[in-house]
Amino acid sequence: MEGLIKGLIDVALGHGDNKEEDSAAGDRDQRSRSTWSEVVVSGEQDNDSDRPHGYNQSHWNNRQEESNLGRQEWGNVSSEPPRRPQTSTHERYENNEDGGPIGYKQNYSSRKEEGKEGNNDGWETVGKKPPRQSHKVQKDRWQGYKQPASEQQYSDEVEGGASIEPSEDELADLSQACNRFWELDSNHLVPGKDYEIDCGEGKKVYHKGDLAEGNLFTWLSEDVFRRPTFSRFCSLLDNYNPNEGSREVITSEEKQEQAAFIEEISRTAPIKYLHRYLSRKGMVSENYQEFKRTLTALWFDLYGRGGTSGCSSAFEHVFVGEIKQRGEEEVSGFHNWIQFYLEEAKGTVNYQGYIFPRRRGEIPDSETQLLTIQFEWNGVLKAVSSTLVGVSPEFEVALYTLCFYMGGEDNHIQLGPYPVNIKCYRFGDRIGSVFPMGE
Repeated sequence: MEGLIKGLIDVALGHGDNKEEDSAAGDRDQRSRSTWSEVVVSGEQDNDSDRPHGYNQSHWNNRQEESNLGRQEWGNVSSEPPRRPQTSTHERYENNEDGGPIGYKQNYSSRKEEGKEGNNDGWETVGKKPPRQSHKVQKDRWQGYKQPASEQQYSDEVEGGASIEPSEDELADLSQACNRFWELDSNHLVPGKDYEIDCGEGKKVYHKGDLAEGNLFTWLSEDVFRRPTFSRFCSLLDNYNPNEGSREVITSEEKQEQAAFIEEISRTAPIKYLHRYLSRKGMVSENYQEFKRTLTALWFDLYGRGGTSGCSSAFEHVFVGEIKQRGEEEVSGFHNWIQFYLEEAKGTVNYQGYIFPRRRGEIPDSETQLLTIQFEWNGVLKAVSSTLVGVSPEFEVALYTLCFYMGGEDNHIQLGPYPVNIKCYRFGDRIGSVFPMGE
């Protein structure tokens, strides 16, 4: 009971992530939503940081008009001068253009506004780091995600059978069950084939300063963001105000995006296995539709954090990230590699190097998929953050949901070659924070 009360207090005060994380400084202008409303142009050779796929400016404007929320629009952010030349998928795949990220609409005085460059046949390009190659993003599908979830088209259901049935050993051992997700994740990216990272130099947590000569991501295949679960996941990332104390207003269209995302991932093997596991344990309904509603509520229902009601959710905190405004500013949450890639691509994330692993001799390289890193987001430091690189959205939702229902605060498990501790902080019957830590 004492541990539960302590956990509730920690999360309510916004301390859930502090045990793993960061400190930062400075007052900042009011931030708006972390939106990729524009396509960014990548660098001379292509900044891996410049090419996710998603929203355009008209989406942002339409959304502002429809919701009438009166939120302040942010000016385009130009990134800092390129730190190293990077190789693009555009070059690597014979003119297969990498997707460009989408501009974070901000208004920082230290950054200069950059303008758009035209609109061609449903494609839009925005200037970023001069004079870099243009990368384009097809935006037609994004608007469709705002339609009623029942009217949208989805991927075919994965076939059932033994592959999604938990074994008796897995039902008795959380680690074996979690490792099964790793095996079932058919959307798992392959280092060197689907993306490349450059970890740069290592540091201790307390060491400040940038030890990375360039971005973490060197390139990412544009095909990644054409995958349905990745695409729908990305459509959710601009739905939130990163200021921790700012009350969120979720529009009806955003609720459709949430429902459509849950429907899409519910057709994959990791989520089907999750349902079989939890229903066998008596934790959720055996009815799959009811289970989908449970997932939606667990990840998207709003709750209070840092003294303000309705300002946070599990999805926002874990995957998007928040910026605490009390005292010194600091980044909280932000444990998703896709969000990191998109924000780095827009110049709002500054990768500063990896944190030395606890085990000596295990220095991360371009093949490593469990990273502990340090970075700044919008100029605010996150001193230490762990993330699983290249895993699918359905994998992370399944993994963290299972640990929330069946585990404790520390969940020592095996994921493929990686011994991991999944830290899970509860806020009553909700996820306060959850993230991986290398053992």
